[in-house]
Amino acid sequence: MSAWIDMISDEDADDELLETLQLARTPHGTVDNVMRVHSLRPSTMRGHVTLYRAALHDESNTLPTWLQETLSSYVSILNDCPYSLANHWANARHLIADDERANAIEKALQADQPEAAFEGAQLCLMQYARKLTLSPGEMVQEDVQQLQNYGLTDGEILEANQIIGYFNYVNRLLNGLGVSTDGDIVGYYS
Repeated sequence: MSAWIDMISDEDADDELLETLQLARTPHGTVDNVMRVHSLRPSTMRGHVTLYRAALHDESNTLPTWLQETLSSYVSILNDCPYSLANHWANARHLIADDERANAIEKALQADQPEAAFEGAQLCLMQYARKLTLSPGEMVQEDVQQLQNYGLTDGEILEANQIIGYFNYVNRLLNGLGVSTDGDIVGYYS
């Protein structure tokens, strides 16, 4: 466990926290530091788990999962958040399942040149993510209309918006509290 504030272990948790930690457990049976950092306030951990699963792991999402994870990674690059990038790029790479394509995407996103790896609707999503992350006050209706013009449904636009918004939240949580991956199992699919 690693952060700039105290995190409570399972052994030292009271009943309320133990119940919340159970909710936050990964498929590996562990609680990642991104959730454990809330251990002093279990109510924010419950809210975080619910938001995370609704934004990124909801069965009703229709954007391809690899693209959801790639959007997550790009926002984390833009925010210089190594924690989220380590986890979600590992997921994206796994889901892309093509090392050459994954390497090209990673290189383009790290260089902040998504146009080198994407076109059409996917590029438009990356541009939307960049603007919403770096210049949220400059968003205009045309930003959404461009996504619609590429054939994205309003539901898919909402999915992307929620993923981007969530990662802007969590990147700031992680960077602001010095949370590291020390002790975590990196990647959902590991």
